[in-house]
Amino acid sequence: MTETNTTGKIYRCGTLTYTKMALVTLFAWLLWGDFCFSLMETVGPSILPLKLKALGASNTSMSWIMTVLPNFLTTIVCPWVSFKSDRYRSRWGRRIPFILSTMPFLTISLILLGWSEPLTPVIRHLIPALASVAPATTTIWLIAIFLIVFQFFNMFVNSVFWYLFNDVVPPQFLGRFMGLFRIMGTAAGASYNFFIFKYAETNMREIITGGALLYFIGFGVMCFFVKEGKYPPPPDMDHAPKGLNGFLKTFGKQSFSTRFYWYFYLMNAFGNIATACAFAGVLFSKQMGLSVDQIGKLSAYGAIAALLATYFTAIFVDRWHPLRISTYMAVFTAVTGFSGWIWTTMTLPGPIYFWLCLGASLVTVFSTCLQDACAIPLFMRLMPKSLYGQFSSANALVRSVARIGGGILVGPFLDFVQKLCHGSDYAYRWMFVWSWVFGIGSTVFICLGYREWKRLGGDEHYHPPAPWLPQGYEEITDRVPSVPARPRAVMTALWLVIIGTVVNLLFVTGALYFMRGHGFQQAAHWHIRFFIPAALFLLALQYMQLVHVRRDIITRERGESTRLGVPHHGVLLVNAIQSVVGLSVYWYQTVMMISLNRERELMLFSIAILLVMGAGVLGTQIIRWIERPPAQAVKSSRQPENSHSKLLSIR
Repeated sequence: MTETNTTGKIYRCGTLTYTKMALVTLFAWLLWGDFCFSLMETVGPSILPLKLKALGASNTSMSWIMTVLPNFLTTIVCPWVSFKSDRYRSRWGRRIPFILSTMPFLTISLILLGWSEPLTPVIRHLIPALASVAPATTTIWLIAIFLIVFQFFNMFVNSVFWYLFNDVVPPQFLGRFMGLFRIMGTAAGASYNFFIFKYAETNMREIITGGALLYFIGFGVMCFFVKEGKYPPPPDMDHAPKGLNGFLKTFGKQSFSTRFYWYFYLMNAFGNIATACAFAGVLFSKQMGLSVDQIGKLSAYGAIAALLATYFTAIFVDRWHPLRISTYMAVFTAVTGFSGWIWTTMTLPGPIYFWLCLGASLVTVFSTCLQDACAIPLFMRLMPKSLYGQFSSANALVRSVARIGGGILVGPFLDFVQKLCHGSDYAYRWMFVWSWVFGIGSTVFICLGYREWKRLGGDEHYHPPAPWLPQGYEEITDRVPSVPARPRAVMTALWLVIIGTVVNLLFVTGALYFMRGHGFQQAAHWHIRFFIPAALFLLALQYMQLVHVRRDIITRERGESTRLGVPHHGVLLVNAIQSVVGLSVYWYQTVMMISLNRERELMLFSIAILLVMGAGVLGTQIIRWIERPPAQAVKSSRQPENSHSKLLSIR
């Protein structure tokens, strides 16, 4: 809400009021806090896999320490803290007291985590029974214990810090703030990866101690300068049952009785199972021939590019709607998730792999940042604002249970693959199978959620389902309008894909001369007999798809219904531009494979580009399917309680 007085515009968020200068100051303190918090949370997960691997820990042990145990704590702590925080009232607010009260304990436990190895001789001296246990094993146990303690107190911060933005930032600035928020977090990660991560294997305790102290001082100062407003009484304060049973009953009934919200809980659940193997990412990079310094610089360069991209992506999150962006991106990620197979078939020199990874990350940086920027706004736009913390914690509960299951299974999965690879770290190259399979599951649920959102009113009429309220829904007082699909932009995106395919065919035709000149007779014949005909077939499919979309646009403009829907132009344009620019990476691969006399790898990269082209056609077709008109659309969310509750309840 915005007002104007004699001193200028006044911006409101609940009972809080801001002048333009006060709003800038608020952003500055929140972003500073995010910088300190992001840096603190980055150091542990980046260093511990290297330390645990050096100590001889198995993949199963690492998955339990890094994934299972922390997420088990999340299932216990996060729902309780979020539920209490939504209903807590004090002169300091309802979020900041939970942060300040746990800050000293979090800092101490993180410092002890960094000093686990130097503390091992002391612990072994104090506990004689440990004399029969190997020192490395004792250190692993100390890391696990200190990490559990750290994660316990960190849950208090992680449960409420994200909710603070929704309470203190005026709604019309949330999109821009989240863009700046992502920029600051990315800047923290880039600084760490570029300047500090190269010392991760030799200076673990100094790095973690520094991160802990920066958090204690910097984040603590932010808490004293950011003020919360006054909140209305909780909606169930007078009538809710008391005690643990009352908490469980109220929490469960409100958070888990609506099918619509379950789609997004399960979307995040499968997404987190897919990333349960993320702890081994640095080990995969080392197996591909990169040094720790190169890994850090690769992340830093990507983060610097993300800083620039995030500034622009924040503009489009609200215009295209975060749910629509997330759904489209999930579809395209799912249909191209097989691409990791290429690294199970070849090993390139470290420098070549470094530049290929850097090129791929730069090409995809805009779409990656766009998808990341939607994560928090998506839930802000879909969940009831009055109980945002509670619903976020319900999501975290389901997500953590899934992540625990993923963590329990991913370690044995990697150990099994490693056994098949005769104990070699080559097994980490098969991580893509795990992430791809469960990523598809996540995509299925977000597509179902998107279809249900359209049925509940979509862009113009959606209201968060709230069966506990008499009217069955919660009002939206600050609806952000989205830009509808623009037919001309949709057609431009489809034409760009076709142009990219034609340009690539011309490049391959010209590259045949150099293949023959370097003695690549087999590769030249393969490209003539297989690659070019297959690319021409895919080009025909792309053109047929364009014709069908154009026909649907004309049909819709006549006011008639279509069998499939018309895609939104936003993500289609991003992906089309990305695919055209991404051809440069394929061309670099082709030139380098010819110059390095790697005929087999050249053909494998060509197979990969054909598969990605086919996946693009499939992804666009799936989007047309989810955009089709709902069979039973709800024209308005303002319906009587009974009909609305029947419509939304889980069957």
